Amino acid sequence: MLINHIFLGFLGIAFGFAVSAGTFAFMIVIGVVPRLVGKCNRAAETMRFEHAIMLGGILGNIASVFLDLRFPLGPLFLCAYGLSAGIFVGCMAVALAEILNTFPIMFRRMRLKEGLKWVMFTMALGKTCGSLYYFLTGIGLGLN
Repeated sequence: MLINHIFLGFLGIAFGFAVSAGTFAFMIVIGVVPRLVGKCNRAAETMRFEHAIMLGGILGNIASVFLDLRFPLGPLFLCAYGLSAGIFVGCMAVALAEILNTFPIMFRRMRLKEGLKWVMFTMALGKTCGSLYYFLTGIGLGLN
């Protein structure tokens, strides 16, 4: 029985390393960190960006594995975490779309030459409103 637990623990760690390596390789390929650093004009603090992403990945994994952990930090911390996670996911999605040239192709087909920043802004605003509606109405919990 003990050998089974040791083997399963080893497999869990090995597969966790494989998944995290794939995730970080994906982030490197689509260039999330260099784009964030470039947009923030903080080239001297590149290592801080990288450390923050790694720390977020580690803490997120710990929180998802040990679901019984409770953080008595209140709703303000929850709002800050939700905002940070949303910004991160948005950056990943936009970086992936940019790598695939989704937006330039879409704008060319729609024959848009001016107002591109407003189109991007309204897309982000729509995503934000949709997310707020989803969470505030309890659709994800099946309350409706």
